[in-house]
Amino acid sequence: MIAALYVETGGCYFDLPGVDPWDSRRDARLYAGPWPAVAHPPCQRYGRYWSGGPSARVRRVKGDDGGCFAAALAAVRRWGGVLEHPEASHAWPMFNLNDPPWSGGWVAADWEGGWTCCVAQGHYGHRSRKMTWLYAHGVTLPELRWGPGAERELEGALSLEERRRAIKTGVCQRLSSRQRQATPIPFRDLLLEIARTARPPVAPAAPATQEVRP
Repeated sequence: MIAALYVETGGCYFDLPGVDPWDSRRDARLYAGPWPAVAHPPCQRYGRYWSGGPSARVRRVKGDDGGCFAAALAAVRRWGGVLEHPEASHAWPMFNLNDPPWSGGWVAADWEGGWTCCVAQGHYGHRSRKMTWLYAHGVTLPELRWGPGAERELEGALSLEERRRAIKTGVCQRLSSRQRQATPIPFRDLLLEIARTARPPVAPAAPATQEVRP
């Protein structure tokens, strides 16, 4: 069994054998094991526009996600699995994680036994590059399709200039917010495959007892 944390209600993690989805109604911050996890904690307060953007009426606080990322990181460290966040997420420096190289490859993320890498979801079915950072713990690290790759051509693009702009900026500007945030099925399956290799967590050692002689 794999616990899928912070996933969309009725989304691609639902109705899968061997997957226990935790959406907003279940509050994934409460997950207490015992299964390995695939975690997609909210990223709004860790991205480029963490403050809400130039037109925001309410100024947001960087990292103010109600403890979601901290809980997701703790769950992956405790039970094994993998956590996904956008490339250049401010969560990495805020939680003392090393930035992975943009060109790919797994590198040590911390002193907790975690590993991190940068991978393009465009290699796994997304219509844009969607560069993504992964944090993995207690799992077998697979060789992925490294490098940014090329932007996939948008269906029905209105102009050559629009396609050039999408390639230049590295984003698919004509995709809706939901399309950009969606997890492609091949990428979902990759994350589940990684989590399934998790080793059982080591139980804490029992305290030593001293024999008391009468």
